[in-house]
Amino acid sequence: MGLNFAPISIRRLGPAAHAARGAFAHIAKLALDIALPTLCISCREPVDGEGVCAACWGKLSFIERPYCPKLGIPFVYDPGPELLSMEAIAAPPAYAKARAAVRYDEVARTLVHQLKYQDRTDLAPIMGRWMARAGRELLADADLLVPVPLHWQRGFSRRYNQSGALARVIARCSGVRLQGDALRRVRATAQQVGLSRSQRSSNLQGAFQVSPDRLHEVQGRRIVIVDDVLTTGATVDACARALLRAKAAEVSVLVFARVVDAPRAPI
Repeated sequence: MGLNFAPISIRRLGPAAHAARGAFAHIAKLALDIALPTLCISCREPVDGEGVCAACWGKLSFIERPYCPKLGIPFVYDPGPELLSMEAIAAPPAYAKARAAVRYDEVARTLVHQLKYQDRTDLAPIMGRWMARAGRELLADADLLVPVPLHWQRGFSRRYNQSGALARVIARCSGVRLQGDALRRVRATAQQVGLSRSQRSSNLQGAFQVSPDRLHEVQGRRIVIVDDVLTTGATVDACARALLRAKAAEVSVLVFARVVDAPRAPI
């Protein structure tokens, strides 16, 4: 007659088993930290805790006030409330406001490229938290987060959407609901790199539309579009127009980094 060994239930063992399991997990984490020290998310040098090393932190340029209330472009001095940048006056976008966590400089470029092209999805949590901090004004009134979508062909080759990865973190930080499939990229477009502002706008003409089965999610909602980088704003502007055509109440934009030209004075 064979012996019948029933599996032991952790729940049956009670609090002692849970405490032992927690202690074991803590010891395992300490051992892993010793064997594999935490690395700077930018240069990969060892660093205490999570984030960037002191050298890379010094190179990051976080965008703080004063900045254009519409486009979030930093000003060289504080002109007072509600004074707009030259760009906001000369070419008003379809979206209401845009905010970015950092300027698109050396370290920011490294982080974006690693997230976007090198499968470094481990960067999304810290980048998304910085974005949530930068966009707290927008998120306080938002009903919905909508990431800029990839065309299915590009999504298949990249395996994930970096804007969606950032939006998931922002949703957890802010409590704003994420609707990842509200927008569709219905037309494959050429790469935007190297194109002028007008060429980028033409390239994106008719590229985005709201999913028919998500129209009711969009109508009357205050929406924040999430993307990694804002260069000329053509991509997020095309997304905003598609959402506004679907009767969204208001559309704003939150990105990790934005290209900033030479320091600008407000008008």
